[in-house]
Amino acid sequence: MPMQNVIDISQLDVRPVENQLTLAKWYPFENGQLSDAISEENVTRRFIVLFGSELSGSQVAEFVASLESPVECHRICCFEAHQSLPRGIAIEVSSDTDIKDSVRNTARQVGCQGAVLNILPQLSVVGLLVMDMDSTAIEIECIDEIARLADVHDEVASVTAQAMAGQLAFSDSLHQRVAKLKGIPLSLIEPLKANLPLMPGVKELCIALKAHGWHLAIASGGFTWFAQAVQEQLGLDWVFANTLEIADQQLTGKVLGEVVDAQKKAAVLKTLQAEYKIAPEQTLAMGDGANDLVMMAAADLGIAVHGKPKVVEQADTAICQGSLLQVLYFLTVPRPE
Repeated sequence: MPMQNVIDISQLDVRPVENQLTLAKWYPFENGQLSDAISEENVTRRFIVLFGSELSGSQVAEFVASLESPVECHRICCFEAHQSLPRGIAIEVSSDTDIKDSVRNTARQVGCQGAVLNILPQLSVVGLLVMDMDSTAIEIECIDEIARLADVHDEVASVTAQAMAGQLAFSDSLHQRVAKLKGIPLSLIEPLKANLPLMPGVKELCIALKAHGWHLAIASGGFTWFAQAVQEQLGLDWVFANTLEIADQQLTGKVLGEVVDAQKKAAVLKTLQAEYKIAPEQTLAMGDGANDLVMMAAADLGIAVHGKPKVVEQADTAICQGSLLQVLYFLTVPRPE
């Protein structure tokens, strides 16, 4: 298909879409005006982002044709989020309904992931990312792994699951779980601290953000012992986590000081935003559990990372598979002129 200023989406073919659209150029759709079914007063402009797989033009055409909600497509753009990621696709749309679920489901049908952005935060502008630690920045839940070493894993994991699903207040669950760890020697858990498995792509994401002056923090319901180790590996500016009481080189089963719960996580984000004078549209938060939702709502863009169903449903956007480097898809959509 020859390059042109206006695009007929049905004419895209089976070749990679990046071979059919010039990178970072917005192409207006043919007949891409508001339809009679959508009133101008109620309409909201949004950006659909398709990412995670190398897409053909025909897959993109199938996605547009299959959208369930009433959506008017205006412009499309193919862009590069990172040299190691497949090209992303952005579509500027109008709709008078919530299209988030429709976009995710339709994207899955054509073999990729989909997100809806109401704003376009920019990697090149200084921003703030606050993230959870357990099952977000790292692949494990530290408290569950400590419990495994002490042969109380099933008891602790059961309470963890209730908390992450929002069935139990986080503060209550934390005290219940930590109490079961009483008497565990530090020597038993030192190897865990020394070998924390980072979530794939998180280090590369942090490198990319820091290269553009972003401020990075962890706000975790986990423990300072581990958060500080992650901070060192990722070059984070701040960590906020819970402090385990230790006596005679053993855990006492108690937590010291204020618990870092859902409200504290949100307060951390707001405090850092004010301290660094970050524009609201440049604030991101990401996590996997119900206790991350308040923080994610406080940010302008809340990202569920391999999240529980409730979290994926409520988050602004979600990465349900693959590397955390994919966060860059949400920060590199070219702004239309």
